[in-house]
Amino acid sequence: MDDDQQGAPEDHDDPWETVDRLYEWLDSHNRQPPQEALLLRMLKLSEEVGEVAQAVIGATGQNPRKGTTHSWDDVQGELCDVIVTAMVALRTLTPDAGTVLAAHLRRVGERSAKVGATKTNVPSARRQASVPAHDHRDS
Repeated sequence: MDDDQQGAPEDHDDPWETVDRLYEWLDSHNRQPPQEALLLRMLKLSEEVGEVAQAVIGATGQNPRKGTTHSWDDVQGELCDVIVTAMVALRTLTPDAGTVLAAHLRRVGERSAKVGATKTNVPSARRQASVPAHDHRDS
């Protein structure tokens, strides 16, 4: 979702109000049959995830032809675009998107609590943090 498509930022505490406005705005500009519009909205997620990958490659300078083209702030922004796009896609499937997400998040949290934080087949001496210890943000 491009920033220029979202319009001026508004001062709302509930992100689902913004998601509802985005959903309504997208639907008001839709020219596709409903089923096709739904599928295209789901496919938009893949596009946004690809932009995250592009930003990570650019932030790490992994493309020798292009060098460092992005910052870690760019990666953060792209990740936010994925979240917003997923929220709008979920809202497209149900008007109760906030309730659905909250219930799912609760189940995921309960499931992870049952597994336990120390359960692993990797000996503790060889375990690596899932997130590098140093800060990736540009100074």
